[in-house]
Amino acid sequence: MASILEMTQDLAQLAGTGQWKEAVNTYYADNVTITEATGETAQGRDTQIGRMEEFGGSIREMHGGGVLAITANEEQGVSMIESWLDATFADGNRIKLEEVERYVWKDGKIVDARFYYPTPAPDA
Repeated sequence: MASILEMTQDLAQLAGTGQWKEAVNTYYADNVTITEATGETAQGRDTQIGRMEEFGGSIREMHGGGVLAITANEEQGVSMIESWLDATFADGNRIKLEEVERYVWKDGKIVDARFYYPTPAPDA
């Protein structure tokens, strides 16, 4: 079996070349837990595919994106990807999104994914 670092690098490569559905199908466990920066949670690989399709469908034009760093702790079964994208969305807003994705691995599959990115501050 490949190392967690190698699997995370492959996940990033697949997603970065538009093969995100293959990346999710290959590396996410059936019952994966997904937590967004907002605290919203979702369950399941199929749910994540639907969420990614919705996000991708909201992009009108992609201006760029990439991976800044990948790291893994093999003993703890955790990896992270720091990435960014610059896109114009269907509503006309253009944003540069920077994100850290944290993955917990078990038996070669991601069982927990958490995404960290800037979110609006809650109303005081």
